[in-house]
Amino acid sequence: MSWTIIQVAIGGAIGAVGRYLTGIAVARALGSGFPYGTLVVNVGGSFLIGVLFVALGGLSAEPGRYSALLMTGILGGYTTFSAYSLDCWLLFQQGRIVEGVLYAFGSAGLSILACIAGIALTRLSQG
Repeated sequence: MSWTIIQVAIGGAIGAVGRYLTGIAVARALGSGFPYGTLVVNVGGSFLIGVLFVALGGLSAEPGRYSALLMTGILGGYTTFSAYSLDCWLLFQQGRIVEGVLYAFGSAGLSILACIAGIALTRLSQG
């Protein structure tokens, strides 16, 4: 198994535990009537991927030494919303404004519709 895959796996476990603990802490602090935990995870993860993107070399030809562990692994396990945010920014940065807008709204809209479809189909299959 390649070292990169091991880094992603270890980072994913760390990120998932971080997401869980953040959700608990935020719910205790702010209550559970609104998905504050998810909001904190998504916004915080998006901020952190921006920091790491620059710190690890940005758009250089060779990715940073720890990008698989930190960005794909830890932040991927913490929130994939961070990768979505970076992908949107990269499209805008490249001047691909229409594609960026379509991706931003399309990803969110299609994901919500897919969730609704999954719920509906599963409920139908259960009778």
